[in-house]
Formats: sequence, C-alpha cells, structure tokens
Amino acid sequence: MVDTNRITGAAKDIGGKIQGAVGDLTGSKHDSVEGRLREAGGQAENLYGQAKDTVRHAADEAYHYAEDFYEQGGHSLRRGTREVSRQVAEYPLASLVVAGLVGFGLGLLVNASRD
Repeated sequence: MVDTNRITGAAKDIGGKIQGAVGDLTGSKHDSVEGRLREAGGQAENLYGQAKDTVRHAADEAYHYAEDFYEQGGHSLRRGTREVSRQVAEYPLASLVVAGLVGFGLGLLVNASRD
C-alpha cells in the first residue's frame, strides 16, 4: 500500500515543476520561485512517504519472521515433550534419579541464596 504522502508529494512536485516552468516562460520570478518551493516541498513529502512505507514494510517483515519463529518454537517444544515422555516411559528409574538430583540441586541453590 502506497502512503498518501507519496501521492500528494508527487502531485505537489509536478505542480511545482509546471508552475516554475510557466514562471520561467512568462518571466514571473514570483511564480518561478514559488513553483520551485512547491516542487521542493513535494519532493520532501514524497521522501517522507517513502520512509513511512519502508518502515511499515520492515515492521511487517519483522512480524512475519517472529510469527514463523514462534511457530517453529511450538513445534520444537512439542517434539521435545514427546521425546521426554518417551524417555521417561522407557527409563522410569533413571528419570526418578535425575529428577531427584535436579530437585536436590535447586534446593541447594535456594538455601545458599538465603545465607
């Protein structure tokens, strides 16, 4: 989607060029200068619109990348959960020992931070 600043800027730019050319042809310095000023303002507005379009496009791209990474993370989490469940079902005693060691280590960390 094109920003409206780009459209109005381009229109002002063209209008300024025409007014400046008419001023040059008729010898009217006022119209010539005013046309050049309008042309410069139109170019500036057009550039502003281009910048807004660029930022909007970059934000859209970042959103799509984040959405893809979120989806991939969900798939990885589900695969990891299935694998852990499979390992626990296959090796229940080893799983209990590992869980106990993790709990003991966390207990030491919590207790050590109180001292």
